[in-house]
Amino acid sequence: METRPSTTPFGRRSLTLAHVASQASAKTRPPEKAVHKWNIFRAICTAKNALGVPERTLAVLDALLSFHPETVLTGEGLVVFPSNHQLSLRAHGMPMATLRRHLAALVDAGLIIRRDSPNGKRYARKGSTGEIEFAFGFDLAPLVVRAEEFEALAAEVEAEARALRLVRERITICRRDIAKMIATGIDEGVPTQQGGQGPADWAEVHQLYRGIMARIPRSATRLVLEPIADELSLLADEILNLLETHIKTQDMSGNESQNERHIQNSNPDSSVDLEPRFPKSRGAGLEIVPEPKRMPEGTFPLGMVLDACPDLIDYSKGGIKNWRDFLATVGVVRPMLGISPSAWEEAIGVMDEVQASIVVAAILQRGEAISSAGGYLRELTRKAQAGEFTLGPMLMALIGSRRREKKRA
Repeated sequence: METRPSTTPFGRRSLTLAHVASQASAKTRPPEKAVHKWNIFRAICTAKNALGVPERTLAVLDALLSFHPETVLTGEGLVVFPSNHQLSLRAHGMPMATLRRHLAALVDAGLIIRRDSPNGKRYARKGSTGEIEFAFGFDLAPLVVRAEEFEALAAEVEAEARALRLVRERITICRRDIAKMIATGIDEGVPTQQGGQGPADWAEVHQLYRGIMARIPRSATRLVLEPIADELSLLADEILNLLETHIKTQDMSGNESQNERHIQNSNPDSSVDLEPRFPKSRGAGLEIVPEPKRMPEGTFPLGMVLDACPDLIDYSKGGIKNWRDFLATVGVVRPMLGISPSAWEEAIGVMDEVQASIVVAAILQRGEAISSAGGYLRELTRKAQAGEFTLGPMLMALIGSRRREKKRA
């Protein structure tokens, strides 16, 4: 007599309509259909968020699949019947209560079906030839029936992840381009207004850029990032147009000046100095550029500072390889943030140039979270003078925040 497969779970576990639907779906499986169990498992892992299955639940599914002797799931023998103790060992020593909870989650998600015996034990009945005739345990048939669904979900997740990665790359490139072009505009004295139109100065351009960046949330989706990427691309194009227009204007002015010099030099009465003249005092016209201060004792390593404040690198000309590059880049960023010369001199007087520059880099990293960079620097200067402020906690907080953002991403 053929044994009827059980429909309801043993004990106090209840039967839901979702369980009935999963069992009904399993009956539609063609016996000849075959799927690679580890390919399906990888697809489920990829689509775990869409399926609502946490990682530890997948560890239990992995253990269950390991009890099926074949790599291919096909035919009728898809019930595995390990004890909870065996399952716990293969699930890396998972506690029994946790194991039972994740088994129930797999059943509720429709990934497996309970085939409980009359007493709730898991075992198999063998025939006279030694082959398994009937087994009580967990039926893996839903994995075969829903294989195409899992693969389609995994493909959608991978496509979305790729699109998100591309838009993040686009934002990263725009950030680098905008920051470096703003720094070039300031260094070269490029006017920001063409024909009376455009922003008043480069600080205003920088504020516009920081305002766009401030709208990026910590855990951003593609739909949120795409319009921000479009705005950054538009801003980058406008800044590049300013620089290109300035170059064209300089070229035209240079050609006119060259023509004028050519006309003047063609005058036979003009006297040409074939050798340069030195001033009366050779040292009178020389400007002594002071060397930047060496890193004082107790200052944090440059690598650690850049790890906490990586946005500063976007404004450097050729990267920040030493403290000289660091100080030069901060000198570019400082006026963009609206820090007045008096606030800067006050900060240097209380701290020193290196430490004050680290504070400016931290202010830049925090972006729109600080409404007034100059006022914030003055407040930190006052606290430092009173012995109430040190750089360590600020840098560690920024490093911790960046690590948490990476984990969420």
